[in-house]
Amino acid sequence: MNYKVLDVSSVVEYILNIKSVMNYFGSDDIRAEEIGDGNLNYVYRLSSVLNPQKVLIVKQAVPYLRCVGEDFLLSRERMTYEIRALQKFYTICPSFVPKIYYASQEMSLVVMEYLGNHIIMRKGLINSVKYKNFSDHISTYMAATLFYTSSLYLSSSDKRELIDKFNGNTELCKLSEDLVFSFAFMEHETNDNENVKDNPEAEKLFADMEFKERVLELKYKFMTQSDALLHGDLHTGSIMINEKETYVIDPEFAFVGPFGFDVGALLANLVNNYIHHSVVTKDEDFKEWLLLTIKEVLEKFSEEFLNFWNQNKNSALLVDGYLDESALQNFKKRFIKNIIRDSVGFAGCKMARRVYGVAGVAEIRGIEDRALRAEAEKSALKIAREFVIKHDKIDNVDEILEIMKNAG
Repeated sequence: MNYKVLDVSSVVEYILNIKSVMNYFGSDDIRAEEIGDGNLNYVYRLSSVLNPQKVLIVKQAVPYLRCVGEDFLLSRERMTYEIRALQKFYTICPSFVPKIYYASQEMSLVVMEYLGNHIIMRKGLINSVKYKNFSDHISTYMAATLFYTSSLYLSSSDKRELIDKFNGNTELCKLSEDLVFSFAFMEHETNDNENVKDNPEAEKLFADMEFKERVLELKYKFMTQSDALLHGDLHTGSIMINEKETYVIDPEFAFVGPFGFDVGALLANLVNNYIHHSVVTKDEDFKEWLLLTIKEVLEKFSEEFLNFWNQNKNSALLVDGYLDESALQNFKKRFIKNIIRDSVGFAGCKMARRVYGVAGVAEIRGIEDRALRAEAEKSALKIAREFVIKHDKIDNVDEILEIMKNAG
């Protein structure tokens, strides 16, 4: 059918004609409610009236940036790339990706598993909820999705075919280029300008040419380095979680880019949460858990990535027998260390852009007390600056934690 924006009534009419979805529900007595509060899309919860435990999610892209309004046009084709990414990531690690029941590129729509027993991770972390399995789950997810979509595993032809499938996601890549690496560090209409006005910290950031030069280096990597298929927006608002399970959702920004970007995006969000608890709750026990979690995530990611690599001898990059074992292991460990270094730089960009840029995070922008919010912003910018300036000299994870602890 031709594209049209669905509402709570028309989404039910639409779903009644999809066999795979109707087979799941087993009845045509279905109701819908809108539940989305995201920046980009509409999200509906479908449930069976006869069996309320039967629930699915419908997500539809609209042709504008929802958090700004219909004046900010944005192609709905981003859903095509989200569908492709979900399908690819599901084949690699189905334990951490929701199941898709139906997808339509024409309608820019996907119907998927409902994660009703999970919450958005950001909300849990703000409430000091500890997730003991998270570091294991997310490190495995990142290591697997990045390794198995890279030239360290794929043949040259398979890698180029993968790039072709995601090369068209130009609009959201451009959005990241502008919002993550440029607009938030200069006078721009999209910024949180009420906060920028007469703010010495904003003036200091916008005039910090050393920081901005280093950001440009990272932006260039983002634009040109085609390492692996990225989620593209891997923050704690894109993770659904409970004590036992972790699911990664919303990969509409997916593209083939630098290894460190997804890892850095996650790191940035965990650090922002650490700042929130440093300034607002003063919860020292939870801050210690966050530090341990960051250490575990980065170290386990490195271990898992190396394990996957050691299991696969031939790829577009390496031919078995090219290096002796000692040289090969040295190369791999140095390679992975550079991924972590890049991730620290990207984390700095992501943290700094959340302070004055168009899309803030609840941990900082959601602080109602203006003095406390200003304190959190200052701390975030201090850590972000050190991450960006020092990222390529980082030798181990403990140095990252020291930068965080010394920011107060």
